[in-house]
Amino acid sequence: MTKIQKVVGTAFVVAEFRNDENTQAHPLYRDPYVHLFLDRETKEAADRISQSFPPIRNNVRLRTRYFDDRLRHQIDQGRRQILILGAGLDTRPQRIAAEGVAYFEIDAPETQAFKKTKLEASDVDPNTTYIGADYVTDGMIDLLRENGCDFRLPTHVIWEGNTMYLNEAFVCQILTDLMRHIERCSVSFDYMAENVISNATGDPEITSVVERFAAMGAPWTYGIDNLAELAARCGASVLDRATLADLHRTYWPDQPLTSPLYGYYTLCTLQNAVAL
Repeated sequence: MTKIQKVVGTAFVVAEFRNDENTQAHPLYRDPYVHLFLDRETKEAADRISQSFPPIRNNVRLRTRYFDDRLRHQIDQGRRQILILGAGLDTRPQRIAAEGVAYFEIDAPETQAFKKTKLEASDVDPNTTYIGADYVTDGMIDLLRENGCDFRLPTHVIWEGNTMYLNEAFVCQILTDLMRHIERCSVSFDYMAENVISNATGDPEITSVVERFAAMGAPWTYGIDNLAELAARCGASVLDRATLADLHRTYWPDQPLTSPLYGYYTLCTLQNAVAL
């Protein structure tokens, strides 16, 4: 299975971009498993996406480090369940396994079957509970309950590369459900600014990359301008946030910021508004 189209297909493009870091002398992370999912077609698709806008590849490299860091921190703080929404070809259950920590992934059944087959063919334990479904429309909370997720346990949620494909109602629904049902919950996710979605940045390169995702059948449809207000509406508070530009300056201080997109792309972590 290598379907480089629609939102499911973006998983392969992201995996190619994530694999870039494995070639670096001083990497932000190592992913020894991602190569299992890649082939000539995935490379060509990733090259097409980044052809007119090479900095898009750095988005994935930097955000991977952010989500890895937040995950490790939350595990150190006592999180015992990790939920990955729209997991795609995420390899954190294999890369960041921890004793007493259970992983759950929700994504399209065909993506999960592909990933499971590739991992097991290389004698890699998937180390996760796969839930083949659409977490937005198929009832996320019921799906988790039916598959053994314990809402009383401290839980961290990774929601990477998803919000820009949804709308405000769905994003609010997911966040509200997580905060309402899981007693001690933190959620790390990324989002674009609204003017990226509406093509109002005035930057032709940003417009070009938005158009390339749309041409692949995976248009960006939602952006966030006021994170604190959104969090409050969903029963959450902002634990931290950073633009990609902030991460670039932190991890690559000697490299110039090559795109204004870095300032329009934010990563954040929310938690329950009232600690229980």
